[in-house]
Amino acid sequence: MIMERIKDTIQVVFQNWQAERQRSQDRPEAWLKSILTKKELGHIRVKYFKKGVLALSADSSSWLYHLGIKREDILSRLRQKTAAIQEIRFCLGEANAKEKNKTR
Repeated sequence: MIMERIKDTIQVVFQNWQAERQRSQDRPEAWLKSILTKKELGHIRVKYFKKGVLALSADSSSWLYHLGIKREDILSRLRQKTAAIQEIRFCLGEANAKEKNKTR
């Protein structure tokens, strides 16, 4: 009886772990991590993802320009990951507050 409970508990934990793992892979951050370099990821952040539009914030105008040049490549690679993305929008803003706070 105790072994059955342990078995059931392990199955539930494993199912929850798989579901959480799947949810984390369905996020734009995970998609971008597999497409962009670490350096690029350090200069952007996801502002929002809704109605097929992924908005990314770049921390400088040079990174905004860099991403703009790569827009079509990024979009096509993201579409290989998910059909939910229709458009990418870039804007200027603070990208990674954690990194900036480390230097202060």
